[in-house]
Amino acid sequence: MDVGGRVSGEVKASLIAAARAGDTFLVKQLLEDDGDYDERTAAFAVAVQAFHGDIAELLLWGGADAGKCAPDELLPLREAVDSGSPALVDALLTHSIRDRYTASELMEMRDLARRWHEAGAEAELRRRTGSQDDLVYTRVQDDEYYTVGELTLGGMTVRDGHGAILTSLEEKLGIRTSCEELITRALDRDKDHAAWGGAAIVLSHRREQETWTAAETLRADADPSRRLFGAELMRLIELFADSHEEEFCVLAVDALTDWSAEETDNVVLAELLHGLYSSAGPRAEAALLAHVSHHDAGVRRAVAAGLGTRSDSTYLSDEAREALLVLMSDPDTDVRIAACLSVGAVGNGDLALTDAVAALLDHPERRVQLVAVYGLALHNDERCVEGADRLGQPRPGFRNEEAGYLDAAWRYQWRRDHN
Repeated sequence: MDVGGRVSGEVKASLIAAARAGDTFLVKQLLEDDGDYDERTAAFAVAVQAFHGDIAELLLWGGADAGKCAPDELLPLREAVDSGSPALVDALLTHSIRDRYTASELMEMRDLARRWHEAGAEAELRRRTGSQDDLVYTRVQDDEYYTVGELTLGGMTVRDGHGAILTSLEEKLGIRTSCEELITRALDRDKDHAAWGGAAIVLSHRREQETWTAAETLRADADPSRRLFGAELMRLIELFADSHEEEFCVLAVDALTDWSAEETDNVVLAELLHGLYSSAGPRAEAALLAHVSHHDAGVRRAVAAGLGTRSDSTYLSDEAREALLVLMSDPDTDVRIAACLSVGAVGNGDLALTDAVAALLDHPERRVQLVAVYGLALHNDERCVEGADRLGQPRPGFRNEEAGYLDAAWRYQWRRDHN
């Protein structure tokens, strides 16, 4: 694939330039427009060459075909591992090109990632540069969900995601890393770090007693960060269950419910309550309702998101109904949004609920108005149409996000006019 030969026209040049510059917002905006997929593939190659793993992943989601890139048009996998960016390594190991790398080469990359991880990014960076100058450290977004640290010294910049890269390569090679080691890797970082997230996801897919015992042990730890990892692990065990009757899913819901009654750390408590999001039943609902008036907005957001999520999409208990009415007038905007989304999911046409949602159409923030339009549409409430008309078309750069809310109103209008 000749990257330069494919750049013909202002839009194509803009996408490739945006990928080269690392302009995530502009890339998202350009991906909303109709475009040919060869151009997106060319931009993917440029993003990889520029070490922009997050943008490379965006382009893959947008239809870029890494398989059309010749090997010499992409960054060598060794350089991606050295960079410390999990997103960049994952982009080079996407399914369409993963078979380009032999098992022995992947083992070498696993060993390289382990050396970086065990030495520590700063120590290895100092060894490679020979510099004893002050190091510049910043926290950067590595992909859509996770951040990593970025270190610059002696003209060289690396990210500290080697632990996450190590975990990913082990999974791809079928190497079973011990539960204890994965937990240690996670707890070397904080909750937003890619190493934490990668370890939690790998462990949560192991439906076995060893993982469950580790989660219970973390629950009893005096360190809130260790309890937080245990809470996230239990939440993901429930989330990834094949059914609510699965053994470890039942154990997780029971543990999350009981634990939430005794947890004192706000961040851990919010994680526990988020774990009850899809759990129907009076015990889970009671655990959520117990914290409706909690002083921490993050906890109240978790309560608002979890109420009204029974499998019967029209059912809402009287207690949950009253709680959602309170939460839709919460001083925290994100609590209001979460409550409005929960009300929309019920979709039972309750007038008190829909009136509370309609009141949010006059909220000063557009994101609240969008959610209100969506909630009213799900209740087949005529007021969604006027709300959508006032908001107009989705904004460039936010089209995918906003269209999902506005489309609900337009679908309601079509049903109304064609029935």
